[in-house]
Amino acid sequence: MDSSEEEYATQSKLLKDFMSIPSIDKAWIFNSCSGPQAMVAMSQANLLANKRRKFMLSGHISKESNQPVNFHWAPFPTDMTGASAFVPSPSGLKLLVIRNPPAKESPTKFEIWSSSQLEKEFHIPQKVHGSVYVDGWFEGISWNSDETLVAYVAEEPSRTKPTFDHLGCYKKNNSLDRMDIGSWEGQGDWEEEWGEAYAGKKQPALFVINVESGEVEHIKGVPRSISVGQVVWSPNSKDSAQYLVFVGWLGGKRKLGIKYCSNRPCAIYAVRLKEPKDDANEAFPLHNLTKSISSGYSPRFSKDGKFLVFLSAKTAADIGAHWVAESLHKIKWPSDGKLTESIDIVDVVQVVNCPDDGSFPGLYGTDLLSDPWLSDGHTIMLSSYWRSFRVILNLNLLSGELSRVSPNDLDYSWSILALNGDDIVAVVSSSPVSVPEIKYGKKVLDPAGKPSWQWSNIQKPIFKCSDKVMLGLSSLQFKILKVPVSNVSECLTEGAKKPIEAIYVSSSKPKENGKCDPLVVVIHGGPHSVATCSFSKTLAYLSSIGYSLLNVNYRGSLGFGKEALQSLSGNVGSQDVNDVLSAVDHAIEMGLADPSRITVLGGSHGGFLATHLIGQAPDKFVAAAARNPVCNIASLVGITDTPDWGFFHAYGDKKHYTEAPSPEDMSRFHQVSPISHISKVKTPTLFILGAMDLRVPISNGLQYMRALKEKGVEVKVLVFPNDNHPLDRPQTDYESFLNTAVWFNKYCKL
Repeated sequence: MDSSEEEYATQSKLLKDFMSIPSIDKAWIFNSCSGPQAMVAMSQANLLANKRRKFMLSGHISKESNQPVNFHWAPFPTDMTGASAFVPSPSGLKLLVIRNPPAKESPTKFEIWSSSQLEKEFHIPQKVHGSVYVDGWFEGISWNSDETLVAYVAEEPSRTKPTFDHLGCYKKNNSLDRMDIGSWEGQGDWEEEWGEAYAGKKQPALFVINVESGEVEHIKGVPRSISVGQVVWSPNSKDSAQYLVFVGWLGGKRKLGIKYCSNRPCAIYAVRLKEPKDDANEAFPLHNLTKSISSGYSPRFSKDGKFLVFLSAKTAADIGAHWVAESLHKIKWPSDGKLTESIDIVDVVQVVNCPDDGSFPGLYGTDLLSDPWLSDGHTIMLSSYWRSFRVILNLNLLSGELSRVSPNDLDYSWSILALNGDDIVAVVSSSPVSVPEIKYGKKVLDPAGKPSWQWSNIQKPIFKCSDKVMLGLSSLQFKILKVPVSNVSECLTEGAKKPIEAIYVSSSKPKENGKCDPLVVVIHGGPHSVATCSFSKTLAYLSSIGYSLLNVNYRGSLGFGKEALQSLSGNVGSQDVNDVLSAVDHAIEMGLADPSRITVLGGSHGGFLATHLIGQAPDKFVAAAARNPVCNIASLVGITDTPDWGFFHAYGDKKHYTEAPSPEDMSRFHQVSPISHISKVKTPTLFILGAMDLRVPISNGLQYMRALKEKGVEVKVLVFPNDNHPLDRPQTDYESFLNTAVWFNKYCKL
């Protein structure tokens, strides 16, 4: 075995242990005669199958007075491999399991389970609808209150394509099951898709299935121009009509990529369901509930059915940035179920421009449970980004008072999993020193009646890691660095002048001869995303093999206020580059990094910055790894699913966007792109590319790589033929980080 093969073998064993750590995806709490019951949906990388293995862990919760809360888990989890989605009914007495077909001609399977057996199974053929949307913006599966119907979003049936007979004669309305021998099917008209992650997916449409009979109804009244998602049922009342409330996106002249993009205009709609007395052919009018603002999503009805709350990314939709601060609103739902054209939208949580230190920065990447309400009916629980953390928030919709529920004296990130009455089941993780843990928060009131939550550990942990993983994590520590920004000018807003943050991870062991471990500068994508103090298996692996990490939240990151975020608009390739360099220099000045052993790792916009950095600071980094990087916006805008991204970040607004860029546009794109600095690059660079990427197609990275090879810079290229932008399939994740570790070791002489 040569030295290279031996190093791969050594690194791969520990990486596999990290990759085997499962993830918590969702959780539900139900009340039963024996007490609260918990269901936790989990997944784990299956490297051999190159898929994620899904399983369910269940148990009951005991919470005696003055005793720690305990979860009594079943001895073994239940394998849910092959299940696309599983959705318990509101009572917890039924479980809907949906299995999307592996082949397009196969039916979609709906299974209804009771506590002891399979009660019903229905096979929905392709002529009714295609696969059910189970994730992303279009996800929406909702039981009605009496648990007889389920509303959901699925691909509309395939549209009829033209056929041709053996003489070549055109037959417009023939279908394959009626074709004569010798006939063949044509392609028909091409239709726009929603880009990255939605290639080959048909238009999302609204359906309702009767769980007793299996009868499926395609809801009428929604035009094909609207792509639907996030469906919920309106309150059920004998005296009023019932509606399906959902989010709709209009494709307009072009369907721009929607994955990771909250700036696509959308609205919340309502359509009335048919009743037995109605005419079977009657289509009810479609009501736009949020027509006065450009964005509305995540609708949730209050427990008493008196109002509807929802989130909005109207700032993103109005200015063009793909993700910015969100706002939260409510509208009054009519008690008689009669909707009018005039609907007042009440602002509950607005965008924060420039938060004071330690104060609420606004809502970012907000996560709402399907039932997020406390027992009082007007307090809602949610998760959001708060600077370099994810936190749990408590919002009183009557007073508008918002407070932080998760402890602010611990540098952990928290996400809410489920509610047990007024108590909270949460998953907490700290990066990178511990794997996620489930915590239980019990609500208590102070003498003034103000609520808070007392947190306790679950006695029986849900995760078990290998000894090598636990040993590696036990020797790590982390802290948040406050980094002053450089070149502060008077024209900057106050929020853009404030220090940025970087998460620094290092060994807690004493340095040998005072020498620092090699440093990996980690740069998140977006650019409007954020690095949080939460557990990352792959980054924890890099830390465990001897690297310090510097995870930089440059201006433009989520969670720091609107002014800091929007300061990056029109300044990419300069302001964000300077912020990263300031963070690196700050770490060096503090004695946290060895200037001779610094590497850089980034994907998407992080790859854009990584390739910018090795050009603008050619002596700073000994090695680089770029994952699906944006290297040349001029060549990107004509082939990406989000051409508006390039225009917005080059100019700082959306008014310049066009499908036919001018020579001046192309010059500007080149000016702000990494390829404009390629003549100075000498850093050995690893490229990790997905051939199915529609966001940053593979040609962008290959062009930059070939230009480096042309000038004699050492490069290595990994291409994953079936991966798209995230590069997150298990084998891809494994191989790419294994190669990243070996690549960095080579130049850091680890």
